[in-house]
Amino acid sequence: MAVTIKDVAAFAGVSPSTVSRTCNNNPSISKETREKVLNAMQKLGYEPSSSASSAQSIKILGIILPPSARETFENSFFLEVIRGISSICNSRQYISTIITGENYDEIISAVKTMTDNDIISGFIVAYSITDDPVVEYLHKEGLKYVLIGKASKYTDQTVYVDNDNILAGKEATEYLIGLGHKNIAYIGNKNSLIFSAERKQGYMLSLISHGLKFTSDSCIEADTIEDVTVSVKKMLEGENVPTAMVVSDDIFAVAVEKVCGEMNIAVPEDLSIISFNNSILARLTAYQLTSIEINSFRLGTESAAQMIKLIEDPDLEAKKIIIPHKLTIRNSCSKRI
Repeated sequence: MAVTIKDVAAFAGVSPSTVSRTCNNNPSISKETREKVLNAMQKLGYEPSSSASSAQSIKILGIILPPSARETFENSFFLEVIRGISSICNSRQYISTIITGENYDEIISAVKTMTDNDIISGFIVAYSITDDPVVEYLHKEGLKYVLIGKASKYTDQTVYVDNDNILAGKEATEYLIGLGHKNIAYIGNKNSLIFSAERKQGYMLSLISHGLKFTSDSCIEADTIEDVTVSVKKMLEGENVPTAMVVSDDIFAVAVEKVCGEMNIAVPEDLSIISFNNSILARLTAYQLTSIEINSFRLGTESAAQMIKLIEDPDLEAKKIIIPHKLTIRNSCSKRI
């Protein structure tokens, strides 16, 4: 009985589509997976059909955005990242395409369709969370990818581009402490988002190093703007009202500023606010936001450059690249008298 692709896939411990992509020399397949499949083919005596293509004529990078019905497309961080990726792709004769969906299953299905049809050379995952099913799928299938954000798994095998978010969170808090603030709150995303968890860690380290008290009541972690609005209002109506807030991104900071307006709390006289991303939102608010510039565009250009290197040199070692951040001072923070 003739050996089939399914036989090779079972022997190598991969999917039949991965065997097919290996036979077609698809650059999305990692070196390790390619060697595993080729070894299985040799041992089983499998001969690919002569119709297999020798190379992809068009090189396409897939930009994977997090699942969302709406919020992702309202976040200027992703727009800047995409702009950075596109600038590199255009200069290197690559094409980029967006992959997203309302949930992880939709994203994985789209990735599978594209790889099964040999139309993707590699992927840039434009976010980083713990236990990401998309990254699990990419790794299991032996597909090449670069991560924007810190890798929570397969660290030694993953190329990732990130900021030093712990240091950024620490410096943001240090700035407020330098203005005389001692009661400082943290507003961030859920801890599954690694950048927010690390910015919170930097915030906590800064408080501890200055002998300032940290309590769970001084931290709000939410998924949506609506949740932030409700929680911040409750915090500002409480007994231990903070005089300053470190907010994980400009979008949440705008929500905080809106709550302050509704409650007749003056920014920055009553409440100082510092945020991250330095997006256009930071410049359009009534009290322009002091914000940490994380260089979203450069995160995009560097991730694309690394992805292309990985495609053109499969022996490229996994590494991490840290993009510097910078504090941009505006009107939303003042000295505590």
